[in-house]
Amino acid sequence: MTSLSDLLHQYNLHPRKGLGQNFLTDAHHLAQIVAAAELTAADTVLEVGPGPGTLTRLLAEQAGHVIAVELDPAMVHLLQAEYGHYPNLTILHADILTTPITPQLIAPPTPQPTDQPAIHQPTSPPAHQPTNPPGPYKVVANLPYYITSAVVRHLLESNPQPERLVITVQKEVAQRIVAAPGDMSLLAVSVQFYGRPKLIHHIPAGAFYPPPKVDSAVVRIDTYAQPPASVADIEFFFQVVKAGFSQKRKQLKNTLAAGLRQPTEVVVQALEQAGIDPARRAQTLSVEEWGKLAEVLQKP
Repeated sequence: MTSLSDLLHQYNLHPRKGLGQNFLTDAHHLAQIVAAAELTAADTVLEVGPGPGTLTRLLAEQAGHVIAVELDPAMVHLLQAEYGHYPNLTILHADILTTPITPQLIAPPTPQPTDQPAIHQPTSPPAHQPTNPPGPYKVVANLPYYITSAVVRHLLESNPQPERLVITVQKEVAQRIVAAPGDMSLLAVSVQFYGRPKLIHHIPAGAFYPPPKVDSAVVRIDTYAQPPASVADIEFFFQVVKAGFSQKRKQLKNTLAAGLRQPTEVVVQALEQAGIDPARRAQTLSVEEWGKLAEVLQKP
C-alpha cells in the first residue's frame, strides 16, 4: 500500500503550513473517527478538509453519500484521481467558511454519466437539485487548528443543521468544548447551546504527517432538536455571553455592566431575578443559566 508521503510525492505535493495541513495517517485512529460517526448506508456525510483522502475513502465505503469540501485545488485533483471510482463521492472545491450549507448541497446527487465524482467550483452551486427535502446528515472532519472555532460555529448555525459532528481538533480545544460549569468558556457555551459534546478519543501528534506540535482529540457533538436554553433571540443571547466572558476573572455584575453598557444596578437586578449570584464568574454558569439571564435582560 502506498504511503502518504509517497502519494504526495507522486503528485508533487507538500503539506501547506498556511492551510494547516497535518494529515492523519494512522489507520487505528482513522477507524476510531469513523466508528464515532456510526455510519450506515443511509447516511449523508459532509467531510471538511479531506486533504489527500485518508479519511475520505473510509467514509465513502460506509456512507451512502459523501460531500468532501476541500480548499486546496491540488488536493482536489488528487482526490479526483485517487477516488474517482466511488460513485457516492461528491468533491466540492470551496472554502467551507464561505460555503452555505444548503439542502441542495447535501442532497443525494443524480447519477453521473461517467465513473468520476461530481466536482463543483466554489462559485457554483451543486449541479444536482433535490426532488425531495434531504434527510439528516453528519459532519466528519479533521479540522485545521487555526479555523476550528469558526468552522464549528458555521456548521452548528447552518440550516439544515447536522445531526452529528465528529471533529478532530487540538486536544486543548477539545477539553474546552466538553467543559462543565466551573470551567466553561465562550467556545463551550457556543457548542453546548447547539449540541451535547463528548470526548471520544485522543490522537498523539505522531499519528499525523507532518506531526503538529500538539496532540489532538476527537469530539462528537450530537445536536439538539431544541436548545437546552429557551432563547427568543439567539443573537442577543450570544451578545450577553460574550459580554460575560470579556473579563472572565471579574464578577459577572462588573463584566456584564461593562460589556453591555448597562448600569451595574440594572445588571445586578437581572442576575438576581435569574437566580444567579452577581458575584459569580462567567465560567461557572451553565447554558441554561445564560438563557435565563438573557431572557431577563431582554425584557423591557
